[in-house]
Amino acid sequence: MKIVLQNLTKIFPSRNKKSHEEVVAVNNFNFEIPDGKLIGLLGPSGCGKSTTLYMISGLQKPSSGKIFFGDDDVTELSTENRGIGLVFQNYALYPHLTVKQNILFPLQNLKGKDKLDKDTMLNRAYEAAKLVQIEQLLDRKPSELSGGQQQRVAIARALVKMPRVLLLDEPLSNLDARLRLQTREEIRRIQKETGITTVFVTHDQEEAMSISDMIVVMKTGIVQQIGKPQDVYDDPANLFVAKFLGTPPINVFSGRVKGGTLYIGGDAVMDIQTVADQEVTVGIRPEGFVLDDNGPLKCKPTNVEVMGRDVSIVSTHDASLNPLVRSIVNADSKIDIGSEYVRYAVKPHKIFIFSKETEERIYFEVK
Repeated sequence: MKIVLQNLTKIFPSRNKKSHEEVVAVNNFNFEIPDGKLIGLLGPSGCGKSTTLYMISGLQKPSSGKIFFGDDDVTELSTENRGIGLVFQNYALYPHLTVKQNILFPLQNLKGKDKLDKDTMLNRAYEAAKLVQIEQLLDRKPSELSGGQQQRVAIARALVKMPRVLLLDEPLSNLDARLRLQTREEIRRIQKETGITTVFVTHDQEEAMSISDMIVVMKTGIVQQIGKPQDVYDDPANLFVAKFLGTPPINVFSGRVKGGTLYIGGDAVMDIQTVADQEVTVGIRPEGFVLDDNGPLKCKPTNVEVMGRDVSIVSTHDASLNPLVRSIVNADSKIDIGSEYVRYAVKPHKIFIFSKETEERIYFEVK
């Protein structure tokens, strides 16, 4: 099911009695979610991603704009008539019901022409449980399940109605690190097997990048960039997107362009074309550093962190806007932590220049 958002806007009334300034939670959101794809809405708390999800679900009404499921305008349609499955952060399971009863609950509330007979409901519930691999837990109560198992019950309950659209609101935030990894892989498997168009809300960029077909990066209600996860990582539109995506995060420096050369502090890092002389902000991905005894960028090493196949060199630089500079190099590299400087060359496709005023990306060509 294709989802189309047209000029979607949500404005909340002010809670400040003095200023009466309204809060724009989502501002003119335009996007077409392709049929059968998993889309990640990504951004920090307060960016409008959950509000967008709730408008798609019908739990909140847009201040303006339209929502289409396929060719159907569902903007004014009630939640129960939109054909959605919704999974919340807190699972929202009924504690007094068994797993089977929790999964059956949405089917038991169907009325009129949609009402199902008992055998059909039981078959649907079993198939949904089997899809999320909890068919052996049907007689247990939620209190007897782990967090990951409870999450699977919540997903099965959402899927049992055979929804046109599956909406997931921070579904992994209550799980520990290992369960998060396992459950996000399960969500991706289930989505691919069912082919249901899915919208996944998260503040965790690693989650969004690992399972989404496309990600939408948001900030203060405004869409910053939309694209395939790797494309957005490799080609950020602005400084916010560059800083939000990546683990470890991008290294940010104060720099300047002068006479066709990019400087970071006093280091002439790279000869570039098509950029006028100006003060800039420079971002370098951790994997963009190359150890080079004659490299132009000089950093003061403070520590080396061994990460198995890679090594993270922790250093400082006077022009760095982060407290520390992190560079990831091959574990076979020889690093003298006692030396005054470690020198780097920089991979051109891993370095980004941004306007100091607007923080928008400045594109350049390497001489």
